[in-house]
Amino acid sequence: MRSKLLAVAVAAGLGVTSFHVMADPAPAKSTSKTTSQSSQSAEIEALKAQLQALQAKVVELEQRTDAQSDINVSTGQAVETVQKQVAATDAQVKKSSDKLAYKGVNITLGGFLAAESIYRSAQEGADIASNYSAIPYKNVQTAHMNEFRLSARQSRLSALVQGDVDPNTHLAGYVEMDFLGGAQTANQNESNSFNPRMRNVYMTADWDTSGLHLLAGQNWSLLTLNSKGITPRTELTPPQIDAQYIPGFTWARQAQIRLVKDWDKKYWLGISLENPQTTFYSSPNQSKAPVQQTAYNITAGSGYDSANTLSLNHIPDIIVKFAADPGYGHYEVFGLARAFYNRYAVNGSYQNHDTWGGGWGAAMVLPLIDKTLDWQLSGMDGKGIGRYGSAQLSDVTFSPNGNIAPIKENMILTGLTWHANSDVDVYLFGGREQASKKDFTAWNNGVVALGYGNPAYNNSQCDIAGGTSCVGNAKQIWQGTAGFWWKFYQGKFGKMQFGAQYSYTQKEAFAGQGFINGVSGPLGNGLASPKATENMFFTSFRYYPF
Repeated sequence: MRSKLLAVAVAAGLGVTSFHVMADPAPAKSTSKTTSQSSQSAEIEALKAQLQALQAKVVELEQRTDAQSDINVSTGQAVETVQKQVAATDAQVKKSSDKLAYKGVNITLGGFLAAESIYRSAQEGADIASNYSAIPYKNVQTAHMNEFRLSARQSRLSALVQGDVDPNTHLAGYVEMDFLGGAQTANQNESNSFNPRMRNVYMTADWDTSGLHLLAGQNWSLLTLNSKGITPRTELTPPQIDAQYIPGFTWARQAQIRLVKDWDKKYWLGISLENPQTTFYSSPNQSKAPVQQTAYNITAGSGYDSANTLSLNHIPDIIVKFAADPGYGHYEVFGLARAFYNRYAVNGSYQNHDTWGGGWGAAMVLPLIDKTLDWQLSGMDGKGIGRYGSAQLSDVTFSPNGNIAPIKENMILTGLTWHANSDVDVYLFGGREQASKKDFTAWNNGVVALGYGNPAYNNSQCDIAGGTSCVGNAKQIWQGTAGFWWKFYQGKFGKMQFGAQYSYTQKEAFAGQGFINGVSGPLGNGLASPKATENMFFTSFRYYPF
């Protein structure tokens, strides 16, 4: 702009000078005509030279201005690049500030401190983790008595250690614990000295180039729902306060060796060998069975509490899982294979016997409204799968010939979580676990009712306070749950939140012999199907300092 103004000014000056020369009056008579013409020519040549000099100056100024403009553009781009680098570095510094560096590895601390309350309409004698299968029928006196407890035992501590061998190889170890361990010395008489409990302890190795992921140690079972992919610490548990979660939720935390392969972090396939354990239902008439069990469990030995028993297993539980994250939602399908092991005599000869069980399941997580409303649905069906459900129904019972008989079961869970804003989450969940009867009738000096859910079992006093004739094998346990979490502080000092949860749970038994309140059962054939209900209310204050 400055060069253009200068050029205009020079041109104007030259025009005025030329006009002045042409309009100048004739010289005095003493000066000749030739001399006058020569003088004018000299002046014109001088002006031309001056004009050329000015034009060169204009060109020089224009070049200098263009160069300065290029410098300004380059400088602006450099400043923008530096600003981006500063922002990235600042973000990395903030991220790194959450970690502790030690001998080349980063340590991330986690967990929360909890102060919680529990109210139940019927006594279970349980802490923050409910015992759904133990909800008492009306014949039990505690079914008519309320329960209230305060607890800090769900407080949790965790540490994640991570190190990168190279840009494609990553190693990590994770430890997580709470205080829900119940040693023989743990009580609420005075000191409330509850001991720490191992939740998860495992190591991982991840290879980006090959898409392989190895996990070894104790972690959530592979069949537990993930929110994305098949990677540890992405397990999606219902958001309730009750530490036993909700009936219908499939899960376990146990020792395992797991290998997972991913394709572009969109499709995943994993296999896991996991610690086996079997839960048994022994009939009240088991001692009258034609074939008696010799060995199927054992009193816990070294490293265990001797008040417990361990099932006899010699083959791990095997789980295979496929997951997909195609861009909208998360989807899973899995299969489970189990082996049950016992020993008994056949024609006077003792033999070991294997019985097979297992099942399959599927799940999905959908963002119905992005970042506002999430829906999850999961389910499982199979034989001998009770230990993988929150209601903890039995895996197996026994047939008259001594064989282990897996109990067929299905479980389902669905729920909505509404993220009302950055501080408030509201949830509504429902779940159910249902078993099929596995009953037998044998002859051993008379008719013997065996198995699980046998209609010949006596349920006549399940609804009579103090009654003793009540087998009450659970047919199904279902629950509806609603609650919220309010994060009333979120800042550089961590997060503090308050939550409340209400749940209604019902346990329904298989029909058995007897009457309910003197009235015949629904089939009018003298069969009674007792029910037990539980209303529970929880509150929780939690502080997440890390």
